[in-house]
Amino acid sequence: MNCKEYHKLVRDRIPEIIAESGKSCTTEILTDAEYLKMIDSKLDEELAEYHKDQNIEELADLIEVIYAAAKARGYTVEQLENVRAEKAAKRGAFEKKILLKEVIEN
Repeated sequence: MNCKEYHKLVRDRIPEIIAESGKSCTTEILTDAEYLKMIDSKLDEELAEYHKDQNIEELADLIEVIYAAAKARGYTVEQLENVRAEKAAKRGAFEKKILLKEVIEN
């Protein structure tokens, strides 16, 4: 019997998908505090994967984890989007590709 250990947060259907492949797995349900810690780790993991592969799938994974982190902290996706839109309206987005090089005080 071959066993590979993970100890990482996974999407909700992963245990079902593992079972459908003829394998079995061990899982546990995290406390809220444990979940917050693991969702932050998952965000780091997904960002590292995006830096490595730079593809749309990794961007989608990042968004999913960001939504989960917002919900875990008591925010809705709508609240998150509203804050994002407000900041974009007030300060702009990143469409103009501006690199700030220095600020000179008079």
